[in-house]
Amino acid sequence: MTTLISFIIVLGILIFIHELGHFAVAKACGVGVEKFSLGFGPKLIGIKRGETEYGVKAIPAGAYVR
Repeated sequence: MTTLISFIIVLGILIFIHELGHFAVAKACGVGVEKFSLGFGPKLIGIKRGETEYGVKAIPAGAYVR
């Protein structure tokens, strides 16, 4: 069970870093980013700064940048 939980945590961190790369490159190239979210499903918490809405969703199985 510990191995499975560790795998999910490490995979979540890797996905977050990957999506953060998309976010950074888009911002550096002047592309507007509407949303940056960690997870999927219903929003748990969120904040809007400038044009970008940052959020944490209920299912921490990924991330996305829109």
